[in-house]
Amino acid sequence: MASKAITEKWLGQLTHLPTASGREDEVMAWVKTWVSRRADLKLTIDSGGNILITQKGRKRWDPVTAVAHMDHPAFVVSEVEGRSVHYEFRGNVNPEYFTDARVEFRVAGAAVRGRVAQHDSESGVGVVRLDRAAGLQPGDIGMWVFRRRSVPTGRFAAPACDDLAGVAASLAALDRARGNAELRHFSVLLTRAEEVGLVGAIHAARTGSIPLTSRLFSVETSRELPQARIGDGPIIRVGDAMTVFDRELTNLVTMGARATGLKHQRKLMSGGGCEASAFGLFGYRATGICLALGNWHNRGNLSAVEAGTGEAIPMTEEISLDDFHGLVELLLVAAGAVDGVDPQVASLSRGYEQMRRYLT
Repeated sequence: MASKAITEKWLGQLTHLPTASGREDEVMAWVKTWVSRRADLKLTIDSGGNILITQKGRKRWDPVTAVAHMDHPAFVVSEVEGRSVHYEFRGNVNPEYFTDARVEFRVAGAAVRGRVAQHDSESGVGVVRLDRAAGLQPGDIGMWVFRRRSVPTGRFAAPACDDLAGVAASLAALDRARGNAELRHFSVLLTRAEEVGLVGAIHAARTGSIPLTSRLFSVETSRELPQARIGDGPIIRVGDAMTVFDRELTNLVTMGARATGLKHQRKLMSGGGCEASAFGLFGYRATGICLALGNWHNRGNLSAVEAGTGEAIPMTEEISLDDFHGLVELLLVAAGAVDGVDPQVASLSRGYEQMRRYLT
C-alpha cells in the first residue's frame, strides 16, 4: 500500500503533465506504466481510448468503478506559420482570460512562450504569436503562463488538478484495494475528452465499455462554492448543474462515510456538469465524489470576473491535501458501502407504524 508521500508524488506528476481533450497521450502513457508494475491489475482500452483498470481474480459483487477524466482545458496547435501558431482551445474558459494572455508550449522539453494575438470566443480558435521561432507541430499542447504565488500550508497547486487529481485519487484507492478480496470488484475508468462535452464517458456508456450492472463514482474536482469550501473534506456530490444523481447510491455512500467518522461534506455542486450525469442519463447507476477546487479551469478571480469587477488572471488550480487524502479514503469506504441496504426505508416505516394513528 502506497504511503501518503507516494500518493502525493503521483498527484504532483499527473497534474503537471500536458493534456487536452483528444490529446491525453502523456497521461495515458503514465497510467500504462503505473499499471504495468502491478501484475494483479488488468488494463483494457476501449474503441474511444478510454482506459479501464480492473483487478484480476473472482469478484463477489457487481463492479464498483471510480471514473475520472484525463484531459484539462488547453491550447492545441492546429497550424504553424513562422512565429504565428494557430490553435483550438479545448475547454470552457471565459473570453476575458485570453486577452493578451501569455501561453507556454513545450518543444523537446524546452519552454517556448508567446502571447495570444487573436481569439474567437465562439469557435475557440485563435493565434499565439511566439517570442521566437520554434519547432511546434499540429497537436502540440499549450498552457497559460502562471504568475508565481505562494501556496498556503496544506494546499496543493498545479496546472491541471481538474481532473488529474481525480485520476491520482482513483489510482491511489485502487492501489490500496489490491489484495483485499472484499474490494476486488473495485475498478477505475479513465476517460477522454470530458472538457468538450463528456465525450469519453458518453462513448463508454453507449458502447458498453463497462457492464450496465456497474455502480459508478464520478471522481472530480469541482468549483469551490460558498457552501462547499476547500479544506472541509471531500464532497459526496448529490448532483451537478445537469442532474441529480442516483438516490440510493448516494445515500449508501453517505451512510458509509458517517459510520466511519470520515470528515466529508454532502453538497449539490452546481458549478458545472460531470460524468455521473452522462452515465446516469444512459441508464447507469452513478453518483459523484469530488474535491472543492480553487481557480477552476485556471481562472483566478473568477467570481470577480463574472461580476465585472476583477482582473482575469490565469492561475494554477488549488486543492487541500487533507481533502485529497480524504477522497482516497472515501472511495474505499464507498466501494464497501454500496452493497448494503439503505436503512432509511425501515426507519420511516417504523415511524409510520408508531404514528399512523394520527390519520384515523
